[in-house]
Amino acid sequence: GRTYLPLTSFLFKSDPPPRHHSLSLALCRVSSSMAVSRAILTMITITAFASHFIPTSCRKTLKISSTLSTWIPSFVNADETVNNPRRISRSQAMHHHHHQRHDYSTAAYVSLSGRMDDLQRIRPAFLRGGASLTNATSRSSTTTTADDDSTDKEYDFDLLVIGAGSGGIASARRAASYGARVGVVEVGALGGTCVNVGCVPKKIMYNAATISETLHDMHHYGFSGYDSGAISFDWGYIKRSRDVYIQRLNGIYDCNMINSNVTRLIGMASLTKSESGGVDVMVSRTSNKPSERYRAKHILLATGGYPTMPSGTDGSVSKYAISSDGFFELDTLPRKAVVVGAGYIAVELAGILQALGSETSLVVRKNSALRQFDEMLSKTLEEEMERQGIDIYRNTEGVSHISLNEANGTKTLVLNNGEVIDNVDVVIMAAGRSPSVEKLNLEETGVVQKKGGYVAVNEYSETNVPGLYAVGDVCGNVELTPMAIAAGRRLADRLFGSPSFHNAKVSYDNVPTVIFSHPPIGTIGLTEEQAIQKYGDDNVKVYRSTFSNLQYGIWKVDASEKPKTSMKLVCAGINELVVGLHVIGMGADEMLQGFGIAMKMGATKSDFDSTIAIHPTASEEFVTMFPWGMGPQETGAKVSPLNGAASPEPLLK
Repeated sequence: GRTYLPLTSFLFKSDPPPRHHSLSLALCRVSSSMAVSRAILTMITITAFASHFIPTSCRKTLKISSTLSTWIPSFVNADETVNNPRRISRSQAMHHHHHQRHDYSTAAYVSLSGRMDDLQRIRPAFLRGGASLTNATSRSSTTTTADDDSTDKEYDFDLLVIGAGSGGIASARRAASYGARVGVVEVGALGGTCVNVGCVPKKIMYNAATISETLHDMHHYGFSGYDSGAISFDWGYIKRSRDVYIQRLNGIYDCNMINSNVTRLIGMASLTKSESGGVDVMVSRTSNKPSERYRAKHILLATGGYPTMPSGTDGSVSKYAISSDGFFELDTLPRKAVVVGAGYIAVELAGILQALGSETSLVVRKNSALRQFDEMLSKTLEEEMERQGIDIYRNTEGVSHISLNEANGTKTLVLNNGEVIDNVDVVIMAAGRSPSVEKLNLEETGVVQKKGGYVAVNEYSETNVPGLYAVGDVCGNVELTPMAIAAGRRLADRLFGSPSFHNAKVSYDNVPTVIFSHPPIGTIGLTEEQAIQKYGDDNVKVYRSTFSNLQYGIWKVDASEKPKTSMKLVCAGINELVVGLHVIGMGADEMLQGFGIAMKMGATKSDFDSTIAIHPTASEEFVTMFPWGMGPQETGAKVSPLNGAASPEPLLK
């Protein structure tokens, strides 16, 4: 089972925050009212847990609170240089440490342009806990690609991963679990974009914005005080707490790799041709030392991506604007902000800023935001954003140039359609992302790239170069963290697992996606337009519903002013297979995962209708859409749930 802290409670500093439970046994908080025996049991359990599950090297970077009820990892932010041996045996590893304090925030050392001089301002990825270079133990290996010691001696690693983001680390740890000798090369903070300047810190700021909205609306439920000045928001507080939390996650990633016996190499990696005609990896430690060459049977590119920063007509855009990464560097809440972009990152940041008190504008090149998503989602979101007070500039063709008012530090934007936005404190460019491939030396090694520089791979994450693979944002397929994790693990299963994983791969179809806009969006599968293009208009049937969430039922405002929830089921074929599911509104983010399972299993509209609704919830609308129960009685399930059928039974031994 599992016990975990919801992301909303990351910054609790005193009493242990509420935990979510999905387990058969949990550690319980010890309070003064609890029996002494329970306190002793908890102390013994925590001690045993730390002794058994946390490596000694990691325990050095942890601080166990003197209060028995709280266990708080406190990771040291320290610089480290590593002196590694040229060759690594399966049972030996040498290491050296050097520590120096820095106070850079998380985002400052994540998005690199690849220059080695940037190393001086970047906290290295791996913390001081444990060996800087740890290697797989001499336990027996199930590696299918390493059958004898003579073959092993030709290589430094069975798998060498370039990039310690979510996908790279997931693949590395899975491979190491099979006994493979695994190394990971990284120059920035562990966890990649998602942990440092993406999903996690973004969701924290989304949570803060959601709380702000709740406070603003609390008078509808009889609470007062919002207009009295008693409630205030401290941007600096949430930033500091968020950065501490992210650094803690960096340390957890580090300890996980130590515990998995993954070798950790700090430096900038590039590919080069080997003497035998294959590919080796060159790792540059510092700008004034020669690169070190490493040989691996398999090399995985998991370098992720970075925000694209257009220069404008005169270079002023890149000079006076910040990227989406730079959003997490802001020390204060801007009075007036402009977000440029039409994708999910742009609408997320615009919603956060507006909810927290910034006067916010969204600039899109064409006629709407989220043009790649279902039209219902785009239209509903724009209506809600404008209702909240966000100004949307459409058909602008982007930003021409930005000028700075040196007297007060504000900026003036001139758009390519001639419109002007002045007195702006912060301009955030969220107009796209590019793969981090510039320093990989792909051309020399003959790696095929797609439009935009993305690495071309097949369904098995293989590039055109034997022994070279790629997963995650560097491929440009489905640029989502869980997708990269799944692809990385399946690759390791196929390369090092049992014969049952010989053809292991992931599917890039029906991937659930959530946009943390205000309101949030959930989407799976095909848009209505895509379904018609694929199956033909006569084979597509669409079910829709729009309503106000019960949360807003008692609001004493006109019905048109109440926030809306909109849902759509896109069905295809005579069996009405659900090929697209889209929702925007309160709770969309948390209701989507279960429907994702149903769609992956081939659910039909009748399968949805056969599921009894949970009332009163918004998600029940998906299983009660009109006309309920009147469609073709066809199921996509292996065991039919239709017409009151019995539930499926497990296959017993």
